[in-house]
Amino acid sequence: MGSWFRGLKVAAILTAVIWFIEIVNGFLGHALNDFGIYPRELRALPGVLFWVFLHGSFQHLVMNTMPLIVMGSFVALKGTLRFFIVTLIITILGGMGVWCFGREAYHVGASGLVFGYFGYLVALGIYERSLQTLFIASLIIFYYGGMIFGILPGEKFISWEAHLFGLFAGVLAARYFAMRYLKENVL
Repeated sequence: MGSWFRGLKVAAILTAVIWFIEIVNGFLGHALNDFGIYPRELRALPGVLFWVFLHGSFQHLVMNTMPLIVMGSFVALKGTLRFFIVTLIITILGGMGVWCFGREAYHVGASGLVFGYFGYLVALGIYERSLQTLFIASLIIFYYGGMIFGILPGEKFISWEAHLFGLFAGVLAARYFAMRYLKENVL
């Protein structure tokens, strides 16, 4: 099991990279958002790799920053490699869900990643049922449980699809790692 400090450091580095990209994007009048996901457009398919790094505004990123650091730190407790694999799974699978089923609009923002981390941490607690994962899942539900309503259609400028598919991808990542955990610790 990793240290709390290392988990915080890894999540903070990812968040700093996202902030750097947003600063550059802001100077460019958010022109980089054309590299986000535009559903069912082949030219926008590479956006599946970039959408979580792009934001519509600084306010958009500010809203994602604290949950990204907190939940990302918990994800990184299982190791830096696990953190990057979980982040990649959420980014690609969540992004593909948005690309296949999202509304016709550009979808950008780390909130899809935040919802993915939420789904991962809660599902990992359910799947593994270790004292640590159950404790973390309980904390996440207590502090961030209300965000689950973000998977419902609401404001037209908020990508509830990114929230929903990010959440699903996080649950799938947890299922994958829980199966590996069970094989290693039970069999």
